[in-house]
Amino acid sequence: MPDTGNELNETPKVVRPRYREALFSAISVGFFFLLVGLIFIITPNLFDKVAGPQGFFQNFKLEPIPHLQNVSIPAPANPWNYSVVYSAVWEFSVVWGLFQVFILAFRFIVGSPFSKKVETASDMVFGLGTSYVVGMFLNGMTTMEKWFAFWAAIVMLIGVSLIVRAVILAARLAVS
Repeated sequence: MPDTGNELNETPKVVRPRYREALFSAISVGFFFLLVGLIFIITPNLFDKVAGPQGFFQNFKLEPIPHLQNVSIPAPANPWNYSVVYSAVWEFSVVWGLFQVFILAFRFIVGSPFSKKVETASDMVFGLGTSYVVGMFLNGMTTMEKWFAFWAAIVMLIGVSLIVRAVILAARLAVS
């Protein structure tokens, strides 16, 4: 085929930032559902442990918070019975946190907006932090005190995640 010179006049296809960010969102949502499905497939009896007649969500009742008078919140009546559920949550948190590491790396490679990089970094801290907190508090030896300590640690982790986001944004403001 003869060279017509049109190749020089063609403009390269550039992915607009809005579409690129939509692609990251679609990949993240797809990976989330894939991961949830995969965990249910590879974890024996997980569905029964979560939603069955004696499942995790069927076993909640109001429990008093230790060391606080007249304050009760929902908690499983027997938190030690759900180590399979806690394991699945731990696995999800580890994989989701590592996925956020990869998304953050790709955001740097493709030049995503700074705000999206900060959001992903915050999500990564929360995902990996959650895996640490679940591993620390929730297992076959979980007591009611550990259950409430877990939720206190999750609230603290939300705070840490927001502080990480704020520190990165403040550092960016200080540099510019």
